[in-house]
Amino acid sequence: MLSVRLRLAVALVSLVLVVAIAFGVFAQRGLARSARDRLASELEANARLAAELLGEGPFAPAQRAEIQHRVGLIGRATGMRVTLIAADGSVIADSDVPPSQLAGVENHAGRVEVAEALAGRVGRTERVSGTLGRPFFYLATPLQAGALRLAADSARVEAEVSALTQPLLAAASAGLVLAALLAAVFATLLTRRVHELQGVVKAIAAGDLTQRLPWRSGDELGAIASALDDMAEQLRRRLAQADAEQARLRAVLQGMVEGVLVLDRSGAVILANPRLRELFGVWGPVEGRPAIEVIRRVEVDAALAEALLSAAPVVREIQLGGLSARQLEMHAVRFPSHGSLLGTVAVFHDVTEIHQLEGMRRDFVANVSHELRTPLTAIRGFAETLRGSEVSIDQRRQYLDVILRHADRLTALIEDLLELSRIEGGTRGLAPEAVDVGARARSLFQDLKPRLEAGRLVAAVQSGPVPAAWADRRALEQVLLNLL
Repeated sequence: MLSVRLRLAVALVSLVLVVAIAFGVFAQRGLARSARDRLASELEANARLAAELLGEGPFAPAQRAEIQHRVGLIGRATGMRVTLIAADGSVIADSDVPPSQLAGVENHAGRVEVAEALAGRVGRTERVSGTLGRPFFYLATPLQAGALRLAADSARVEAEVSALTQPLLAAASAGLVLAALLAAVFATLLTRRVHELQGVVKAIAAGDLTQRLPWRSGDELGAIASALDDMAEQLRRRLAQADAEQARLRAVLQGMVEGVLVLDRSGAVILANPRLRELFGVWGPVEGRPAIEVIRRVEVDAALAEALLSAAPVVREIQLGGLSARQLEMHAVRFPSHGSLLGTVAVFHDVTEIHQLEGMRRDFVANVSHELRTPLTAIRGFAETLRGSEVSIDQRRQYLDVILRHADRLTALIEDLLELSRIEGGTRGLAPEAVDVGARARSLFQDLKPRLEAGRLVAAVQSGPVPAAWADRRALEQVLLNLL
């Protein structure tokens, strides 16, 4: 395949060649026409001169030798064939025919130019001479006793045209060579810029957006180069912006505590963040693989397929077994873009701790209910006993002590519940101060000593001199009370 430079050079040279040929053809025609016009003018001038030298006639037979001599002189002087013709068309004298052969020359009355001259008009024609067998230009002028005809060989016109054409051909050849050189230089300069433009385009297509064209011009290539540089700069900025957004998205996905899985419309994995890999034990590259190969959970694959077909989000509870059982909550939804479906995104929340906390809360509520039921039952029983029967003062006092003791227990339980609520709600405030831990322990021991003795428990507080602790007094008392 021809290169652009060679095709351009051939096109330019061909154009110059066509123009040169057309110019040569028109020039040759013009030169031939001009040569014929000059020859016709020369024939007319020589015909007038010859008519003056020969006279108008009539020409007596005794004069024919002299006339033949004059006709020969005129022919040699002008370089033309001179023929003197009588009124009947017979040839009296001819510069190119010897006198001895004149009798054999055919009658010229039928020749076009001679007929015109015998009719009193100047006759002109161009044809092959019947006598000499060569093409001639003929001009015949009328005389009183006949006609005078001059003929010029057509080779004179061809020789003149050839003499003028040869320099033109040489100049055209030189111009053609020069045009070819200029076309080659112009094509080289133009294709060099095209190759530079092609190289920059290939570099940009390969991802090197820093490439720029080193030249500027006001022509079409310059406009293309400027537009290409602007496009590369805009593309570089947009790619940098896209990279920054992708980096931010990657940072967000990597920092998420939820697992994220993105699929295309065919169900192949586009993205899986580290948390999802951790939850499902995924290793190695996952891009382009089917979701079932990556997750290996039939219920997850079914939920993803349902989300791809449904406009509403799909929510599922996923139970993961193994050494560390996990409870996951899956939210899957398809994401369209500009009216076309792109794929599905699924988010997996690890709700294991939430479920564990809910179980602990249920156990706690059950335990608290049991703890509350015991003192309430005791209080209710002793209260009904006091109301429905006659009891002694000692028994009444004993029953009231039991009621008070269980009421204190209820108060303690309610206080524990309120304290737990404040801790979970983050509303509990601490007021740290210098506290003597030993003194507080001994004081609490004295308060609890009757209960310990009633339960037949033996306890003692042993503490040496210790520095004061910087702590909240009530919280410290609660800790010590829980220990006791």
